[in-house]
Amino acid sequence: MTAHQEHVPGGQRTAVPRSPLPDPYTPGHGSADYGVSRYELYLDYRVSTNRLSGHAAITARSHVELATITLNLAGLRVLKVQLDGQRVHKFSQRGHQLFIVPARPVAAGSDFSLDIRYEGTPGPLRGNWGEVGWEELTDGVLVAGQPTGAPSWFPCNDHPSQKASFGYTITTEANYRVVCNGVLVSRHAKASRETWVFEQSEPMATYLATVQIGRYDLLPLAFQPSFPAHRAGTADDGGRRQVPQFVAAPRALMATATAALARQGQMMEAFETCFGPYPFAGYTVVVADDALEIPLEAQSLSVFGPNHLTQQWEDQRLIAHELAHQWFGNSLTATAWADIWLHEGFACYAEWIWSEASGNTTAQQRARAAWQLLASQAQDLMVGDPSPELMFDDRVYKRGALALHALRRATGDALFFGLLRTWTDRYRFGGVSTADFMDTANQACGELPGFDARTVLSPWLYQSALPPLP
Repeated sequence: MTAHQEHVPGGQRTAVPRSPLPDPYTPGHGSADYGVSRYELYLDYRVSTNRLSGHAAITARSHVELATITLNLAGLRVLKVQLDGQRVHKFSQRGHQLFIVPARPVAAGSDFSLDIRYEGTPGPLRGNWGEVGWEELTDGVLVAGQPTGAPSWFPCNDHPSQKASFGYTITTEANYRVVCNGVLVSRHAKASRETWVFEQSEPMATYLATVQIGRYDLLPLAFQPSFPAHRAGTADDGGRRQVPQFVAAPRALMATATAALARQGQMMEAFETCFGPYPFAGYTVVVADDALEIPLEAQSLSVFGPNHLTQQWEDQRLIAHELAHQWFGNSLTATAWADIWLHEGFACYAEWIWSEASGNTTAQQRARAAWQLLASQAQDLMVGDPSPELMFDDRVYKRGALALHALRRATGDALFFGLLRTWTDRYRFGGVSTADFMDTANQACGELPGFDARTVLSPWLYQSALPPLP
């Protein structure tokens, strides 16, 4: 497996592995033949008719000679394609793929640009995980792309290993608010239409790209006074910036939403202590008007239903879980879906960290309850390669969290949380694998005589039988 260098903000450069594609978890999605560095998406959308007119400007670099450029796009009709400013007359669509045949092959190692115009009535795509992608709400839009929903609304190299920066220019009816990844750059209205411009400068996987449209107000979340120092973390909190946090919600739900999110600022403090600095410019929680089965995260934001807005632990843990994904899943993104535990196991363990930090049940008690639940269930799944059908099984979450708890018990808090901060710093905005995490753990905990991360983690990740409670 070779690596290429991705540019990230601040002059930092991170080695990102070229993943083995196609990925057996998502066949037909993603290509290792080229890498996209930038998506500029210009969307004109009408809520009343669910009609989308799209224009995608894509900047990319070939890794091999390209006689055909393959992207993912589903359910929308391509009208026109340009390659490096020249019209391409030969292109076709089959299933979830768009095939572009240039007049002359693109040479290996060449930079190139694509300009794709398309239109249609977007809708979610059905797969092993239900329906994912662009979804109409009662009055608005929700985009939940994990893992293969991005092609439901824009042409892309659809795989988590293929990260790029994004720009959005989205026009819709003037009485709706648009929320996208990143930072709002500008908004302007003309007659009954309004245009919103967002910039997501940090590299992002396509499944994390999102558009939320609704009749939302936007308010900053007030910062609550800090609680006593978290017993597990050891980082110095001096001089830490306050991460801007916002909530976008229908006016009738705003008071309920802000009450439910009242401790999110403290969650942010606890997670920065344990995981290192929050990786993005800000964080927004969108509360849809419709009830949702589960909350979902995208880069720099999360989406909840009104049915998730209580002070009860089951809802508060979900708020912590989605926030933790900003580090684990969004900044650090698995380069293959088989390593999904690097997202979900870490976010689940963050729930237990928050429980402990907030004076609720300790992580050890949460671990015991999770272990007892798993012991009563079928043990026919390997967390480190769970299969496409079971990649979002709750056992991946809980047993992945138990793997981390076992590592914490083996190393002690100081080394464990130091490892997590090293992990998030070393691979910030990049792609990661389980092997990367094990190597980082061995380096961070090398002072422990005889310590080997593979010995600790492998039984949890690569054996079906449940190991003893750590």
